[in-house]
Amino acid sequence: MKRRKKNKETNLVSLEELKDYYYGKRGTRKRDKLERESEAFRIAVMLQMARQELGMTQEELAAKAGTTKSYISKIENNVKEARISTLQRIVERGLGGKLELRISF
Repeated sequence: MKRRKKNKETNLVSLEELKDYYYGKRGTRKRDKLERESEAFRIAVMLQMARQELGMTQEELAAKAGTTKSYISKIENNVKEARISTLQRIVERGLGGKLELRISF
């Protein structure tokens, strides 16, 4: 097993180095899968945190967004990925926010 390069002062490695080591470099199938899944998880957590900060239940959010409690639950629990148009409706109508996307390389 190849040894990871560590910071001499703190004996730490970066998250990027750990992902490279365990999942391969960006562009490999295993790493790309990890990145997609972690992005979906982050969206789920952000949606749940925003809803809770507003003191809303999943049912209340669903009613405002024109969807079902079950659908909101599936997104928040990372069981289902939302389409961008649906996510935009949940954020804008349901939470009163603005969905912003970014493309980076």
